[in-house]
Amino acid sequence: MSTPTPYDAIILGAGAAGLMCAFIAGQRGRRVLLIDHAEQVGKKILISGGGRCNFTNLGITPDRYLSANPHFAKSALRRYTQHDFIALVDRHGIAWHEKTLGQLFCDGSAKQIVAMLLAECEAGDVEIALGHAIRDVTHSDASYTVTWGERQATAPALVIATGGPSIPKMGATGFAYDLARKFGLKVVEPRPALVPLTLGGDEVLFRELSGVAAPVAARAGKTSFREAALFTHRGLSGPAILQISSYWRHGQPVAIDFLPDRAPGWLTEAKRTAPRTTVRKLLGDALPNRLADTLADQLALDTELANTADKRLAEAERALAAWTFHPNGTEGFAKAEVTIGGISTADLSSQTMEARTVPGLYAIGEAVDVTGWLGGYNFQWAWSSGWAAGQAI
Repeated sequence: MSTPTPYDAIILGAGAAGLMCAFIAGQRGRRVLLIDHAEQVGKKILISGGGRCNFTNLGITPDRYLSANPHFAKSALRRYTQHDFIALVDRHGIAWHEKTLGQLFCDGSAKQIVAMLLAECEAGDVEIALGHAIRDVTHSDASYTVTWGERQATAPALVIATGGPSIPKMGATGFAYDLARKFGLKVVEPRPALVPLTLGGDEVLFRELSGVAAPVAARAGKTSFREAALFTHRGLSGPAILQISSYWRHGQPVAIDFLPDRAPGWLTEAKRTAPRTTVRKLLGDALPNRLADTLADQLALDTELANTADKRLAEAERALAAWTFHPNGTEGFAKAEVTIGGISTADLSSQTMEARTVPGLYAIGEAVDVTGWLGGYNFQWAWSSGWAAGQAI
């Protein structure tokens, strides 16, 4: 083994947070080494947003992040905002557009975001080492020593930016948690988030609707999201379900309002205005035919409205406004866009992302117990937390 090469900071993980942290520190004059076991940087960036990278959201606020400490993300998000990142994107001449709910995407390709981050790293003389797994990390005499491949490096600052275990086919692992525990940091139990839910038992019949989507309101506990839901061959997916999955816990029901724009009493009103119609016909006018038929079959209301008691119509209304599913699980880390849980925020400074009890050790991005909504929120956390650590190391 050769003599360790000295750096000011070593960053483990060349994803969104690691790249951000590296170029911020490098452009502050720090000698930075960025290491990743993958053969290329930013692999999750490249597949995000259908290849167009939903790089941030205009509606970033701390209450759209989940954490054991809901206040932790406030400092970093306030100090490096979505508008700061948009300005960086604009400076590189990357065209972008807003889709629904404040989501911002590249007009061209996610490759532009990766190229931008690499250009900023080059401007900061960041050294990037790819294609070799980390073999060992040690700490002594206020210095961290990292061994990878046949090389060693030392630095007074070490940044954990290796993400969580979601999407393992992209190389994701729980390495961040193992390293955190090695240095005495607590880890909040990680679980899949922004992930499809699976159905079993009597609800298997809804899996026969695979491919059918509809705009709904999905609710778990007190949290609700209005977006599209998609039936799959395994259960439920689509933006509304992915969002609610972050709040759902095993054993908890999920309620779906299939007609969220209908006012209470709409069926009895329809009875007065169109007494010869049926619930099946009304559902067919409002929802995809296969879904409408399935719901109508379950409601068992095929008589004309004029021949249906108001009480039965009210019961049907309530059922359609809160159709209760009992998911038996999720599709797991393989299909989860992000991870809830991670390195405990109780052990980190919200200002700098440095470990409170281990000087020079930092954790950023998805490795930390901060998880955003679907729609660019998790990328913004990567940029903001990476910026915060990059300013501190």
